[in-house]
Amino acid sequence: MVESTDKVFAGSIPEIYDRFLVPLIFEPYAVDLAGRVAALAPKDMLETAAGTGVLTRALAERLPASTRIVATDLNQAMLDQAAKRQTVGAVEWKQADALALPFADRSFDAVACQFGAMFFPDKVQGYREARRVLRGHGRFLFNVWDKIDDNEFADIVTQALAEIFPADPPRFMARTPHGHHDVERIRKELASAGFADISIDTVDARSRASSARHVAIAYCQGTPLRNEIEARDAARLEEATDRAAVAVAQRFGSGAVDGRIRAIMVSAS
Repeated sequence: MVESTDKVFAGSIPEIYDRFLVPLIFEPYAVDLAGRVAALAPKDMLETAAGTGVLTRALAERLPASTRIVATDLNQAMLDQAAKRQTVGAVEWKQADALALPFADRSFDAVACQFGAMFFPDKVQGYREARRVLRGHGRFLFNVWDKIDDNEFADIVTQALAEIFPADPPRFMARTPHGHHDVERIRKELASAGFADISIDTVDARSRASSARHVAIAYCQGTPLRNEIEARDAARLEEATDRAAVAVAQRFGSGAVDGRIRAIMVSAS
């Protein structure tokens, strides 16, 4: 279940997210997904749940200048941050709900979504909308995080926060980003939305940061996990961040840190 606060990326979250979390976990998968999209040579490309634009930038670098790229997100604040960072290619930015896309049927050759499907309150409807705006030969490509046990930093931070708030542990990371990893369920939902020719594989990468503190800030202050912490006690945000940093350092050391991350890559037509 996706709680209402899980989708709120506002205030200082977009900037911290872009500065700390994007290089920590998103960049290697953006390169992977952009390469898969580029192999399709789309003329019209739609990205949903674009966030602060890490995949958008990778797409603009890989696709010909003639390719039309439309990038959407539910949160205008995230798109504003993304637009600041975009230096290559022409991108059309548009605030939009992936479950009710403001585009005509069969408008795009490819639809891509990087780590956004987990936030869809109705997965089948989100997939159905992607199918609706695709042309007959088009493909829908997206990735989601594998279970939290296979993503070390997210797991350690979640455990550390449970020690700070034992009566009501913040579970955002496990509940939403790492809550949609059942491959058979994904296949069934895509089939229900009308997709066929579904291929799914796992992609391993490494999550690297200059310090454990960097990791703690990324998760505790640059994601909706911050909303959960502040809802419990806003005065304890720094304490929670410090505790997460200590936990990461205890496992990975006081210098540069390197942890395992794993995602699931999906392609359907």
